[in-house]
Amino acid sequence: MHPLDRQVASRLTRYYLVALHVIALLSLGGLWLIRDTIHNHEADSRVLNVAGRQRMLSQRLTKLALLRLEHLPSRDTVLFDSLLQSWQSTHRQLRSGLLRMEQEYTVRKSPELVQKFQRLEPIFESMSACFVKLNDDNFSNADQKEALRNLLATESIFVDQMNDIVFQFDAESRARVKELERMETLLTAATLLTLLLEGLFVFRPVVRYTRQTVRKLVESEEALQASNQQLAVANEALTQSQQEVLRLQEERYQRERMEAQIRSAALMEGQEEERRRFARELHDGIGQMLTGLHLHAAKLKKIPFPEAKQKQRVEELSEYIQQIIQSTRQISHNLMPTLLEDYGLSAALQLLASQVQPTAASEVNFQCFGEARRLTPAQEIGLYRIAQEALTNALKHAKAAEIQIILHFQPNQIILKISDDGQGFDLEKALSWQSAGLENMQTRAQLIRATLDVQSVRQAGTQIEVILPINSY
Repeated sequence: MHPLDRQVASRLTRYYLVALHVIALLSLGGLWLIRDTIHNHEADSRVLNVAGRQRMLSQRLTKLALLRLEHLPSRDTVLFDSLLQSWQSTHRQLRSGLLRMEQEYTVRKSPELVQKFQRLEPIFESMSACFVKLNDDNFSNADQKEALRNLLATESIFVDQMNDIVFQFDAESRARVKELERMETLLTAATLLTLLLEGLFVFRPVVRYTRQTVRKLVESEEALQASNQQLAVANEALTQSQQEVLRLQEERYQRERMEAQIRSAALMEGQEEERRRFARELHDGIGQMLTGLHLHAAKLKKIPFPEAKQKQRVEELSEYIQQIIQSTRQISHNLMPTLLEDYGLSAALQLLASQVQPTAASEVNFQCFGEARRLTPAQEIGLYRIAQEALTNALKHAKAAEIQIILHFQPNQIILKISDDGQGFDLEKALSWQSAGLENMQTRAQLIRATLDVQSVRQAGTQIEVILPINSY
């Protein structure tokens, strides 16, 4: 390889690896962010629930104190001391920032929440002192009644201020969720920007370099033919030598063509292997991780929430994860359909038509004639990719009402037809523009030694026919 070629290839490889690493880091960062947010949101929900319970406990203690002072019977079997201790310890834990329940939860407090707890502290201490007096029989009845009056006067203030604290907890939790949404938007934008830069600085230079190389080869071939013609006119005596030169050139051309086909076959085989590997990584790696994340989200939905909005957000998160799982499975199937390897070409084409049909504007039908049999892996993947390319082009450009995929097994050959009743196209113009889709199908047909015929008429539709001799290998 020329030093300049090595330099260009090395540079493009570095760009490609950098782009892949950036995309991988962005994807992993997004997954970590979602997991961390779910954990924090669970803690916020627990703190919010406990804070709301404090209001109920204060009212329950007040009721028990009133019934105790009036010597009235109560159906509440909970001990007053136990209830008071739980109310006091929970309040102090919320104030200190560390809630100890079945596990430890960090109470994330803003300066505004700190101020609210500071304003609530005198009222809490006053109520605690009143509860202690009402629970202690050593105090006189007059002292206990005075404590009850103070308790009734401060209990509503405590409930109102706890309401403010609960609402503030909820508002800050929603704000953190909004911040997560903004970060997810930034990660998505960064991923799309990376893909755009990869297209501009990696794939576009490769295409431009390839186009220049092909153009130079064509110009070189044209110059060689012109030189041969001039030699034939100038010297009739060299006719025999010229024929020999032409024969050698033809042999070289055929040899180069065979070498090009071998390289193309190796390249496409490598592409198919890479697709197979990437599809397996998607299914076994990211697919399993997403499934685990969906199970965690399903467990999270079973947790009781104080507000319906929080439960709705968790359900929406679970739906989003399920949609990502479905998209990952679809991408994995498009990269390498396992049905093709397991059951053959007919079953794979049937599944392709059925998968496209629900979202297609055209009616897609598949028919199979003859006795279906297995072909070589290269033949099956070649025919499948040609059908996939033709179907994609028809759905994008044909605007057809119906698309037919026909697979005919004959004794000595296999015929694959993809036809539509759409608007058609100018075949000569498409060939002169070197359509990537047509070139791709033609190359795949040549690699499996099949013939490809394309017929298209304006406003009358398009038909693509592939004929594969059975004894071609």
